[in-house]
Amino acid sequence: MKLPVGLQLYTVRDEMEKDFLGTLKAVREIGYEYVELAGLHGYTPEEVKSMLEETGLKAMSAHVALGELETDAVLDGYKTIGCDYIVIPYLAEGSRPGDDGFFPFMDQLRTIGQWCRDRGMTLLYHNHDFEYFVMPDGSFGLDYMYANISPELLQTELDLCWVKVAGQEPVEYLKKYADRAPVVHFKDYIGEKSEGMYNLIGQKDTAKVTSTFAFRPVGEGCQDFPSIVKAVYETNAKYVVVEQDQTYDVPQLEAAKRGFDYLKTI
Repeated sequence: MKLPVGLQLYTVRDEMEKDFLGTLKAVREIGYEYVELAGLHGYTPEEVKSMLEETGLKAMSAHVALGELETDAVLDGYKTIGCDYIVIPYLAEGSRPGDDGFFPFMDQLRTIGQWCRDRGMTLLYHNHDFEYFVMPDGSFGLDYMYANISPELLQTELDLCWVKVAGQEPVEYLKKYADRAPVVHFKDYIGEKSEGMYNLIGQKDTAKVTSTFAFRPVGEGCQDFPSIVKAVYETNAKYVVVEQDQTYDVPQLEAAKRGFDYLKTI
């Protein structure tokens, strides 16, 4: 039994910016059959659809900033491309659990979730670690979201790196959302949580990174992927997605290949 493996194209974003079609071809040559979009790099949905078809790749999902999801044209564009899932990739300060804007954000999720459902797509939320804020009822903010929004309107894209960074067990979270995590992010790292970490994912964070935290290709960090893979097989997941936010001195496509090649071994 094998699950389809996709690549989050944020991993190879610099290459995508330089040569969109050529990078898609290189991703397909590695062995990936699926991709998760991270922006269209100036191309129209129709052009992206054509390039995907030319390379034999399917974009089953797309990370789309929250502010872009309030227009019909954007959602219709990803529907044209053929995406089954729309994913909110990041939540800015002010709207996170514990912030004043959190409950209005939950209302936004319900609305956008219905818009996606009306188009035959499913809305997912991609977590980091800040969603593990403890709510007044004692639950984590991430769990509070899913307890208070219908599964028909919101599913989860568990990022197992950030689950572990938050001090939680990836396998246990996979079991917890076995019926609600159609896409699972495989991401590896070394070190531990520190101030300034979000500089590593392109967010403005003035704090200095003070620990040894660093992203690594899947299979080359601290994650127990044999156990994770076993747990994923016991869920209703439809896809797993390799992502590496920073590759440092490793070429982006090489990092993507190393992750894919490792997963083939297990």
